[in-house]
Amino acid sequence: MSHPLDPHFIKLTHQLETLINRLESALPPAPPTTDWSAVAYRWRVQNGHRYLQAVKHVHKVSLTDLQNIDLQKQRLVENTRQFVSGKLANNVLLTGSRGCGKSSLVKAAWNEFRDTGLRLIEVDKAHLTDLPDIVALIADRQENYLVFCDDLSFEEGDYGYQALKTALDGSIAAPSANVLIYATSNRRHLVPEYFSENEQTRHVGDEIHFAEAIEEKIALSERFGLWLSFYGFSQEEYLTAVQHWLAQFGQTEWNDQVEREALNWALGRGARSGRIAWQFARDWAGSH
Repeated sequence: MSHPLDPHFIKLTHQLETLINRLESALPPAPPTTDWSAVAYRWRVQNGHRYLQAVKHVHKVSLTDLQNIDLQKQRLVENTRQFVSGKLANNVLLTGSRGCGKSSLVKAAWNEFRDTGLRLIEVDKAHLTDLPDIVALIADRQENYLVFCDDLSFEEGDYGYQALKTALDGSIAAPSANVLIYATSNRRHLVPEYFSENEQTRHVGDEIHFAEAIEEKIALSERFGLWLSFYGFSQEEYLTAVQHWLAQFGQTEWNDQVEREALNWALGRGARSGRIAWQFARDWAGSH
């Protein structure tokens, strides 16, 4: 004999099941598991989840494609070689003129050693506050990791500033031995400096004592053990880069017309750099 309240309980059960199904469908999907067999990753923040996303098609940059930065190549390659060999190495800050090979050199140095177990993790500026979590995630892995922060700069009040300092020098936990940070920036000190801050600078005898605000900003870049500076190309260096990229694209002919067009291309952009040489070569090869 059925209880008179049974239909009500059955109805309530169906309503609860429907509600649960709706709630489950509204929840964000679980983050994908990390593919530790990948050679490069991007740190992603989606639907409240933070995870390493494997890069399927990596940008293969060769050291031989980078022109007019031989000293910078030598220093970065040697630092990276020390790192993958288990020796002491430094975090690196690459600064200077735009388009002169900072980011490309980092990717080329990684490509040079990727077969030795070196992995690359690209972290956007907006996610720098996650750096301690990223380091903790990979600290016990056997591979070595380059954490790559491209086009890095901070405005006043950016929280990523403190997270980067912690990742570089460690906090109560020591820096991980299998992680190095390579960062590029157009600013040497990464943080904007204002004229008003200089008003607090003091002179004591012949010594200059910078204001605390300036000291704090300089202290961030000083946490990088190796600084590499990049400069705009001379006309001769620019044309050398153009000829290299034209040859890479199958255009071996070089004459006064090509040279003139290459110089006009750079003039129209107000600078001479490896990036501009590459862009001209692509345009010329594509149209001829």
